[in-house]
Amino acid sequence: MLKRIMHTFYGGYERLLTQEVAVAPVPRHVAIIMDGNRRYAIRTGNMSRFGHAKGADTTEKVIDWSWEIGVDHLTIYAFSTENFNRSADETETIFDLIGIKFDEMYEDDRTHKRRMKIRVIGDTAQLPESLQKTIIKIENATSDYEGFYLNVAIAYGGKQDIVQAVREIAGKVEQGELSLDEVTEDTISNHLYPSGGTAVPNVDFIIRTGGDERVSNFLSWQANGNECAAYFCAPFWPEFRKIDFLRSIRVYQARMEDQQRSMARRTARFLSALGRTDINDIRSHQ
Repeated sequence: MLKRIMHTFYGGYERLLTQEVAVAPVPRHVAIIMDGNRRYAIRTGNMSRFGHAKGADTTEKVIDWSWEIGVDHLTIYAFSTENFNRSADETETIFDLIGIKFDEMYEDDRTHKRRMKIRVIGDTAQLPESLQKTIIKIENATSDYEGFYLNVAIAYGGKQDIVQAVREIAGKVEQGELSLDEVTEDTISNHLYPSGGTAVPNVDFIIRTGGDERVSNFLSWQANGNECAAYFCAPFWPEFRKIDFLRSIRVYQARMEDQQRSMARRTARFLSALGRTDINDIRSHQ
């Protein structure tokens, strides 16, 4: 009986959040740090592979939810450069799961109906050759799509990304392909991962699961210097539900609404402080 009541409650809450999210702008680019797979496995008395497999299932659902609400870009942190410090067995398990999911996406009608462009950002040369081939296959198959962008960060670190971009730009300057005067913020953005493709845009919203409140060297360039918001929540990634996702989006929208109201109030106070004499003086100089 209790389980049925809770199911009904969550169903109603999910519908309410869906309605609320639909009436306000959603973040264009959402980035997610999917944390807690191993801790979930330990808590449930299972091996780490179990946690990673459950987490991969959650990732598939989040892709669907992001598409449903109108997100344009979704970037997921699948494997960081620091994760290479884990055991060989665990890294092999993660790479196998990623390869399986890419193969499933390649065959999935939703990928092609949605015209979902799938791109990997990171140092793919560090990955197993079989996974590199799988990545090339899925990227080539979706290279012409522009309906929805899924960026998967593998063997990725934000600082490392900037370093490799600077090295590439420096090489072009040395070869005379680029002058120092031509190096701008856009130049750096266009040399970040994925190389040779459309730059990953600035991040509007970062979500991190698992209880930690840090961004862990994720999209350092794209998340700084703009109005990127962050949302930290307790559920481990395999436990992350649609209501958790929708609640995070609603928090983002509420923050944007508060910011707009604050700006409107500040503008009104500024105009009031100017006074009629100041305003007429400005008009006279136009």
